[in-house]
Amino acid sequence: MTAEPSATAAPVLEIDGLIVHYGRRVAVDGLTFALRPGEIVGLLGPNGAGKSTALLAVAGAILPSAGTITIGGVDLQRDPLAAKARVGFADQPPSLYEYFTVAEHVAFVAEARGDRDTAGQRKLLDDLGLGGIAERPCRELSFGMRQRVGLAAALVGDVRVVLLDESLNGLDPHAARATREVLLATAARGVAVLMSTHLLGVAERLCHRIAIMDKGKLVLDLADDALDAVLAGGAGAVEELYLSKVADGEP
Repeated sequence: MTAEPSATAAPVLEIDGLIVHYGRRVAVDGLTFALRPGEIVGLLGPNGAGKSTALLAVAGAILPSAGTITIGGVDLQRDPLAAKARVGFADQPPSLYEYFTVAEHVAFVAEARGDRDTAGQRKLLDDLGLGGIAERPCRELSFGMRQRVGLAAALVGDVRVVLLDESLNGLDPHAARATREVLLATAARGVAVLMSTHLLGVAERLCHRIAIMDKGKLVLDLADDALDAVLAGGAGAVEELYLSKVADGEP
């Protein structure tokens, strides 16, 4: 685990009273949440809990019914372009420009964020194990490779917050390890990472903080000593915590 993020740092992401409706259904119900620079937060919950919807709202991909989202001090509703420029988002399945090569896809996203550091982009591809396929078109890639390209696009440039929606699924062991190392290095630079995942072992090993959503609400948010006390229970401790907070059944 990396060094813990500073508890005194101002939040880089603030969500206050977020509500999102799909028709009559409330997908996210009054979510209030904040991320500090350098945090890696695991967002857990059953299918239909509202995790992906919350991430889409923070990324500016859907409009909330109520609430505010502030990214790096910029209100998403008041200045959406400036706020979105501070966010990297890897969705599921990855949204790629199919006829671009891997390098072109990442460079295109980087340029949209004002980043023209081609050497840095190449290093990111190498760190994620994509250097050898940088000139292959995205349409030719396997699922796991596409996942990594989506991650690279989310991480490239001067982002403040990275959102990952089940983005570690489908990675082979080498790719999974490389991805974890890249995420830890990203957090060490002060970027906050919010990752929705069903891979509880990954959350247990990687995250500074564990949050659980159920039926659109945040039902648990553990960090620091409280999370350490849970993790002291050994392998499977996060699974037991999850099962104690989320009932089995339809969302």
